[in-house]
Amino acid sequence: MKLVEMKGITKRFPGVLANDDIDFSVEPGEIHALLGENGSGKSTLMSILAGLYRPDRGTILVRGREVSLRSPRDAIRHGIGMVHQHFKLVENFTVTENIILGHVQTPLFHNLKSHSEKIADLGGRFGLGVDPGARINQLSVGEKQRVEILKMLYRGSDLLIMDEPTAVLTPQEAAELFVNLKKFAGSGRSVVLITHKLNEVMSAAHRVTVLRAGRVVAVLGREEISERKLARLMVGRDVAPARREESRGAGEAVLELQDVSASGDVGRQGLKKVSFTVRRGEIFGVAGVAGNGQKELAEAVAGLRWVHSGRIFINGVNVTNLSPRTIADLGVSYVPEDRLGIGLVPGLGIVDNVILKNYRKPPVAGRWLINYRLAGREAGRLVKEFGIRVADFRAPVSLLSGGNMQRLLLAREILGSPSLMVVVYPVRGLDVGAAESVHRMLLEMRRKGTAILLISEDLDEVMKLSDRVGVMFEGSMVGILPGGNITPEEIGLLMMGSAGPGAGA
Repeated sequence: MKLVEMKGITKRFPGVLANDDIDFSVEPGEIHALLGENGSGKSTLMSILAGLYRPDRGTILVRGREVSLRSPRDAIRHGIGMVHQHFKLVENFTVTENIILGHVQTPLFHNLKSHSEKIADLGGRFGLGVDPGARINQLSVGEKQRVEILKMLYRGSDLLIMDEPTAVLTPQEAAELFVNLKKFAGSGRSVVLITHKLNEVMSAAHRVTVLRAGRVVAVLGREEISERKLARLMVGRDVAPARREESRGAGEAVLELQDVSASGDVGRQGLKKVSFTVRRGEIFGVAGVAGNGQKELAEAVAGLRWVHSGRIFINGVNVTNLSPRTIADLGVSYVPEDRLGIGLVPGLGIVDNVILKNYRKPPVAGRWLINYRLAGREAGRLVKEFGIRVADFRAPVSLLSGGNMQRLLLAREILGSPSLMVVVYPVRGLDVGAAESVHRMLLEMRRKGTAILLISEDLDEVMKLSDRVGVMFEGSMVGILPGGNITPEEIGLLMMGSAGPGAGA
């Protein structure tokens, strides 16, 4: 008997058919990967199974019995739990307090010690060891993820839905996670794995379901899958990987940091005497677990964060603590991790977002008014050149898919032929086709001589694109490695603060 069956699931949103008559099932004891392009309907389908959305049509069966999942609590009651990419934890509460919080079986008066003992025993059985008395803000990202999984196990979940589970983990933490997930499946429970990393699917999945445009295009067993086949099924064509050419020699220094220190967001120190140089025609990759100073580094270079000691030079000009507009006018493009919150204005259309950086300058700026005819032609050229799929130039960009938003943002930042690009997590949440498109754009800019500061948590991306890789830990640059021959394990050790090669410029 199947653990879960979804039959004929259909879900519409205004103007979008997200799920179109989908059948999906999970067997007991299996890891089932769910793949698809951005906008293919994966998240909607799993949100229906987790009780966050209700389908317009279709039925859901758990262990052969039809159920109605009106809320996440209903889903949990039927043994279905979802571990979100962005953790839902109270930072100032202990592990035990987070796990029992909101649980229907937690009594008004309870004994924390007995709960902690049960949680420790549960963690020991599934290799998810974490101190039940530790506060969440004392834990590493990997430990926080264990807490989220334990929270679902404590509630009796037989099916775990994991949304991009390795996005914020080191290679060692990711390997440990999959060991634990296989142990979980070995106990007769099941996992649905939503991921864009095909190597994870190859190593862990028993079956794979591929969605495209809201429909199931394939259900494959382990023996039928290959990375190339999965990529072709996801995007409907062969995906040629972007390849970095060998460097023809470093050019002159474009970006130079000298002992730069800056504060973080919550009073802690974000950067601690960081020094390195990025040269013309070079991609300098920055790796590290989220929260180790990467955000502060990008914002300091772009003029968005105050530097309290040290100096930043761009093309020989001291730009330390200059305004973002002044730095942009010096030929610096900035692609932030939050493409809708910072990079684009969600309520404006394509044309307005394209001219955000140059609406004050001719020829877009007329004597009194913006020349929208010229701006529209420029936007149309970019849409065609960068393959941005858009139905209406006046519609808010928030209606675009993640891949099209990212292409639009990159197109705008590339428009001014920058001498330096600061690019943060450029393919986060993008499918394999959109990711390769973005990578080709960056490599083309490198070929043209642009210096690129690439910040990413995806080690495969960093190693694939970078001429050199700097590794950050607790706000410091703990090592700078030459590209080409480095291994994920070598970078992973530095990401966890282990001794490694000394930082160099």
